[in-house]
Amino acid sequence: MRRMVTSLAHGSVTPGTAESRTGTFAALQVPNFRLFLGGQVVSLCGTWMQTIALGWLVLSLGASGTELGLVTAAQFLPVLLFGAYGGLIADRSDSRRLLITTQIMLATLAVLLGVLDATGTAELWMVAAVAAVIGLISAVDNPTRQSFVQEMVSADHLPNAVTLNSVTMNAARVVGPGIAGILISLVGTSGCFLLNGASFVAVVLALRRMDVGALIPYRPVPRAPGQVRSGLAYVVRTPELRIPLLMMAVIGALSYEFQVVLPLVARETFDGSAATYSLFTGAMGAGAVAGGLFVARRRRIGVGALALASGLFGAVLLLAAAAPTLALEVAALVVVGAASVAFISTGNATVQLAAAPEMRGRVMALWSVAFLGSTPVGGPIAGWVAETFGARAGLLLAGAAALAGSFYALSSLRRGARAVQESAGADQPVARHTPMAELAPAAALVPAAALVPTDGIEPTATLEPAVTPSRI
Repeated sequence: MRRMVTSLAHGSVTPGTAESRTGTFAALQVPNFRLFLGGQVVSLCGTWMQTIALGWLVLSLGASGTELGLVTAAQFLPVLLFGAYGGLIADRSDSRRLLITTQIMLATLAVLLGVLDATGTAELWMVAAVAAVIGLISAVDNPTRQSFVQEMVSADHLPNAVTLNSVTMNAARVVGPGIAGILISLVGTSGCFLLNGASFVAVVLALRRMDVGALIPYRPVPRAPGQVRSGLAYVVRTPELRIPLLMMAVIGALSYEFQVVLPLVARETFDGSAATYSLFTGAMGAGAVAGGLFVARRRRIGVGALALASGLFGAVLLLAAAAPTLALEVAALVVVGAASVAFISTGNATVQLAAAPEMRGRVMALWSVAFLGSTPVGGPIAGWVAETFGARAGLLLAGAAALAGSFYALSSLRRGARAVQESAGADQPVARHTPMAELAPAAALVPAAALVPTDGIEPTATLEPAVTPSRI
């Protein structure tokens, strides 16, 4: 019991050690990771362009806020339904080859959206159907991408690689929406879809040009019955995984519905256009870049640190909901972006450090289910709340959910500390006096041999954000 509670807050990297050992850009020393990140820069700009265009296309087809939420939900429903199986496919497959396949398929669907839009044949049900197929592919692509980072970089560089990837995603959030705003005003939303389709070429070329011999592959998990159930059971009995995943299930459903709420805030609250929506998204991206660089050096992770990040995220969302002018709204969204990436990076690293390597695909698939798969529930709720009570109410709902997640994590830590004290004696406090600033990764007292295969593979931990750009 003592080990369980302590490991919720502490990890194998002591405060200060991680920062001096890696630095902010250390993972870029790895050639394969440089290639991967370069391809991501181009592709993610295209993905953000498509995110802006998709929301605006749905509204231009006469959809209400609730219908926008339903279309958004269609994109993430497959992650909810098939995410666990997608993780199992990732565990059983060659990650690089599987990623090449998923990128080609996503590029094809982006071009299809562009053709439907450009020819004027797009209808709401068609857009929803294509969005659902994108979600089906993402159910496999997300856990595969997360697992693949472990194959590119060493254990020392993994935490740094997480944050650099997150910074890249959010830098693309600044550039992509800006390009989208210009393209929509010049040629319409179809240009964004077509250019996004072309952007996937960068990722495919990067994957094909990698030095395969420099990768650190893990042996694929052999087929066996009950592997999805075993992954679920593993998470349920592991507090370091269960608490963050339950937090993300609530916060992912209600706090990360920016794709639904921000277009309505732009149009209804500030009487804006697609350019206003792009401005909001770009502001969040700028804040997330700054927040990501800050997190890259501090790397304070664990359930306690996650509770702190969640509380901060909820507080700044409430500030954004109350912003009276467009300028103040933009400023508030910058802070929201910084708090958002801090929460995501902390939660993702906490989960991945606590997961055994042979379970990483299934565990991160469950993270994707909690984060992305919750949208079929949260998207329509956020859209209905914003439509019924005003667009600002959508941001209020988001802030309340993040604060609720923070309270849940803190109460779980307190219950665990009390249980330890009751079993060990009142004169041996364990977790209550741990300074919040010193919280570190969640794998502290778990023996390395219990976390990795024993066939000569170097112990590592997967640390890539399970983040789809349209949700941050």
